[in-house]
Amino acid sequence: MKQMSDKSSSSSGGIGFLGLLTILFIGLKLTNHIDWSWWWVLAPVWIPIVIGLAGFCIVLLALMFRDWWRAAKQRQRQLDRERQDAVFINRKR
Repeated sequence: MKQMSDKSSSSSGGIGFLGLLTILFIGLKLTNHIDWSWWWVLAPVWIPIVIGLAGFCIVLLALMFRDWWRAAKQRQRQLDRERQDAVFINRKR
């Protein structure tokens, strides 16, 4: 007979905390135990999405600012070199 291999496969099955919280809130809303708006009942679904999108936007803006800052510093160094070259050429004359 063939024996099954002893490979352990770990898979994170299940619904998770936020999923359970959402199901709990929906059940409480449908049984009239809470009188919340559906926006708040479904908050465990949309709040993490909003937080993730906000974090993504903050990182994106930070990267854009960093690139803008580097380009501005590079332009300033170039202008400083051009000024120094102009002063040096004028002194030679």
